[in-house]
This record gives sequence, structure tokens and C-alpha cells, in this order.
Amino acid sequence: MRRAGLLFIAVVGVLALIVDFWPNLSLPSFSQDGGNRLIETKLGLDLQGGLKVEYRVVPTGDRSPTLADTEVVKQIIERRVNALGVSEPVVLTSGDDRIVVEVPGETDTDAVRRLVGQTGLLEFVPLPSSSYGTSFSPGPQQAVEGQPLPTQEQPLFTGTEIQSANVGSDQQGRRTVNFVLKSNGAQLFSDYTAAHVNEFFAIVLDDRVISAPSINGPIPGGNVQITSGNAIGGFPRAEAENLVNVLRFGSLPFPVEELASDTIDPTLGAEFLAKSLFAGGIAILLVILFMLLHYRMPGAIASFALLYYTILVLALFRLIPVTLTLAGIAGFVLSVGMAVDANILIFERTKEELRLGKSLPQAIEAGFARAWNSILDSNVSSLITASILFLFGSSVIQGFALVLIIGVLTSMFTAITVTRRILRIVVGQGWAQRAWLYGIAEGELTARPGRRMGLRGEARGV
Repeated sequence: MRRAGLLFIAVVGVLALIVDFWPNLSLPSFSQDGGNRLIETKLGLDLQGGLKVEYRVVPTGDRSPTLADTEVVKQIIERRVNALGVSEPVVLTSGDDRIVVEVPGETDTDAVRRLVGQTGLLEFVPLPSSSYGTSFSPGPQQAVEGQPLPTQEQPLFTGTEIQSANVGSDQQGRRTVNFVLKSNGAQLFSDYTAAHVNEFFAIVLDDRVISAPSINGPIPGGNVQITSGNAIGGFPRAEAENLVNVLRFGSLPFPVEELASDTIDPTLGAEFLAKSLFAGGIAILLVILFMLLHYRMPGAIASFALLYYTILVLALFRLIPVTLTLAGIAGFVLSVGMAVDANILIFERTKEELRLGKSLPQAIEAGFARAWNSILDSNVSSLITASILFLFGSSVIQGFALVLIIGVLTSMFTAITVTRRILRIVVGQGWAQRAWLYGIAEGELTARPGRRMGLRGEARGV
């Protein structure tokens, strides 16, 4: 059993090291379109920079947006930005008609601008054959993606008829865009496609063509699949995801306009990150030094467990993945303190048991048993608090809470499993039967039942 426990600890540690330091490691993404996800440490806006844009919700006709309307617009924009896969975007309302969008990273800033800026009405518009320029049906007007709609055709229906949309694949394994229409839209589309086979229809947002696929046959039931004839493998992934995002989050109750934008310099965040890591490294070294000086050999084992805890938590951050912000780093440092606190409770209880006359193995087992209730109570209290923060806090607070939850759960594992398992093995070795290794006097290491009885006899005589 002891060897099995050590083998489990070693295997978990090696896997954590691989996740932490193996370059270009990827795992299946389990997303709708499959593929692999690169395992990497994600940084928030305050650490890697990014884009900050402020929008105004614009009145339409005689309708002015209320605070409730702005909140609806904010939720739709937040879903759009989240659908891009960026790390912990922050979308906030300001006043009755302002929305602030903060997106970490600069690589997708143009894509975010385009997606958030597409805020008008999503429409499905019939296209006569001559309106779509191809080698088979040339015409004076062409429906070009990204360009204004070249016809004055009335929309067949709007984006409110879309029930769901996702990236899929056809029978040849090519990437497609699939969407399902509600009952009214399904009936309208079924009637139209049955009468207009080999013609085209346009998906239009803000009077600009997003896609203009051909109709290969009648489409009953409202289950629609769009394929791409421009790529051997079907839609490119980015193009497919963008079209799905438009279908799912295309319509807003009010249009928005961009008021201001600001690119946050990542060098400032890099400086903060370097200083935070430096401070955290010093703190961990001081903690290890204290544990070694005060608790000696158990402190050395606890220090190893602390380093083990660090690489394990970092691996979990990369696997989940967790977006690290300055608040998240604060949550991690706090969880380190809780991991050390658990070991201190265990070792102090062990010292008390040794002073009562128990043998070394008995004292260690009793120390773990007596400290467990205190460790469990404090960690459960922290988990309850962190869960409340995660459920009801803002995105920054949620990041702090998530890091704290992961850290607390991992610290319980390392304190109870790793430290305990290694201590059980070490105390059975002959070289470990020395009092100075545990920070106690030589006479306190060996059990002396007669002395304990004497003390009890004196108590009864008083």
C-alpha cells in the first residue's frame, strides 16, 4: 500500500511537470468542431495587455434604451466575446447607455471589434440568381461577403427565428455550419427552398452580407447545413466559428456605436507579473526556511509537499484553463499560506503527542487525526466563501475565487496525502529516530508510561 501510494504521488507529479513545462503540448478541445487545444498559461488583461472599448447604446426611432435594455445588450455582447475563446473578458455597463468591453490579448482585437460592432438586425434575404456573382451565374450585381446587400429584396425572416447554431461536419468529414430554425422560420424556409433550388439566399447583418450560400435542394424541418465550396476540408475554423457567432448572437434590441477605444500596453502587465512572481518566490523561500528551522525533518517534507503543490496547481490552471490576473495571483498566494497552515497544525499536534509519551509513529498518526478537524473546518469555510464570491462576484472576483477554490482543494490533498504518506515511510527508518530531527528535546522522543502514571497519581493526590 505504501509503495502504491508513493507511485501514485510520483505519477501525478510527473504528469504535472509535463503539463507545466512540455512545449507545445495540446489536448482534445472537446468543442463542437473538435480539434486540439494548446495547453498554455492564460493571462488576464492586467498582465498581458489587450483592448478596451467603450460603446453607447443608440436610440432607435422613438425608443430610448432603458437600464434593462442596456443590460440585455451587455449580456449579448458578453456572449459574443466569450464565444471567441478569449481569456476572461470583462463586459460592464456604465450608466444607462454605456457598455465597456475589455479583452485580454492583442491578437484578436480586430475580430472582437468586428464581432461587437455587428449589432444590427440579422436577416435572411432571398437572392435572385443574377444577384450572386459566380462563374455559373454572372450578373451585374454580386452579393459579396462583407459588402452591402446589392438587392432590395424583402427579408424572408430575421435572426429571431434561429433556435440554435453550431459548427458541424458533413458526410465527407468537411467542416460545416449547422443551424436550427424555429417553427415559423422553418416553414418559411422550407417553402422558399422548395421553389428556388439552385438559387441563393443571403445572411445579412447590418445590411452587409455575412454569407450567401446556394440552395442545393428543398430543406424541410428547419435543420439547415451550410457547406463551403472554397476549401477542401470545408469551412476554415475561424470562418465557421465567426458565422456561428453571428447566427447565435447577431441581433440586438438596440444598435451600438463605438465611442472610444484604448490598447493597453502589455509591458506594464509584464512588469507587474515579474514583480508579483518575484515577491511570491521570496515568500515561498521564507516559508520553506521557517519550516526547515522550526520543524526540521517534517519541515523538509512539508517544503517538498509545498513545491509539489505549486507544480500541481499550475498544471490545473493550464488544463482547465484558468486565466491568471493579479487578483488570481493573490488567491494563489493565499492558498499557499493555507497549505502551510495545515502542515503547521499537524506538526504542532504531533509535538504535543510526543510530549505525552507516545512513540514517533503513534504521535504522527495522532497528530494528523487531531489536526484534521481544524483543517477541514477552515478549508470548508474558505470554500464556502470562495463559492459565494464565484457565483455572485464580477469577473475579476470570480477569477480570484476560482484560483482560491482550486488552491484550497489541492492544499488539502498535498497536506493530508503527500505529507502524511512520506512521513509514514520516513519515521520507520532507523536514521529518523532522533529527537533533533523533530525540534524536540531528546528525552521527549521515547515513550515513558511510568512517568505518565506518576503525573496522574500526583493529580489524584492533590
